[in-house]
Amino acid sequence: MAPRPWRGAPLLAVTNDSGSGPVVVMIHGVASSSVTFHHLVPLLEPHFRVITLDILGFGASPAPEGATYTLDEHERSLHATLRSLGLRRDIILVGHSLGGLIAARYAATHRKALSRLVLIGSPIYLPPALIGDPVDRASMGAYFSVYEFLRSNPRFTTRAAAALASIAPIKNVLELTETNWTPFMLSLQNAIESQTTLADLARVSVPIDLVYGALDPFLAPSGIGIVEQLRHVTTHRVSNVAHILRPRLAQAVARVLASSRPEVAMSPEAPTAPA
Repeated sequence: MAPRPWRGAPLLAVTNDSGSGPVVVMIHGVASSSVTFHHLVPLLEPHFRVITLDILGFGASPAPEGATYTLDEHERSLHATLRSLGLRRDIILVGHSLGGLIAARYAATHRKALSRLVLIGSPIYLPPALIGDPVDRASMGAYFSVYEFLRSNPRFTTRAAAALASIAPIKNVLELTETNWTPFMLSLQNAIESQTTLADLARVSVPIDLVYGALDPFLAPSGIGIVEQLRHVTTHRVSNVAHILRPRLAQAVARVLASSRPEVAMSPEAPTAPA
């Protein structure tokens, strides 16, 4: 018998809650955990209360039987967790990769809860059929083809992930095993490929910052171009970095967050260049 559809909202694992000041909640991406923010947390702790979580199905968080890992399911567990921490207003929500899509859905659903939304390297896509330019349409279609291939070939995908993890600059930043294969596969299909993030962002009323590396292979230029036209959006293109939050990208994000607090002085080691 097939498992019954999942309807609950289990609490996510809170892996860090340190510092004091405005609350910054950080959400990682697919096939990873909160170690994503290894280089960012120390930069923010002197000036903010920094909270990191593991998203549904990954890290130390539960993987409920019957979960389909849609953006709604990810968002509901995020909401339940933030409420359990007593966080209802003035949250600065930071999402990396898939975490940015989850953050955008939360911001659109709970419009009075946030003071700012920061997306880092978020794969913002739209259906290729909706793109007029043939080059952009083909480029967007390529992302969906790659994700379908990864989902359809678990042996290849897990082996490739293990090889990449062995040379990753942050230990355990990429984790894909038999244990989290189902959350990975379904999050790709039902959260990234089936996203409505552009519509979510259009509903957000707080300032939005999109920070991304110039060498990030997961970003579709056409998606970024549309986001740049939305209200309250500021884009920050960081040269010579890709997808993982290495020190240079972490510094750039820290400076974006510090810009809302004039009394906070961040090191100028990693300047950002508005796109």
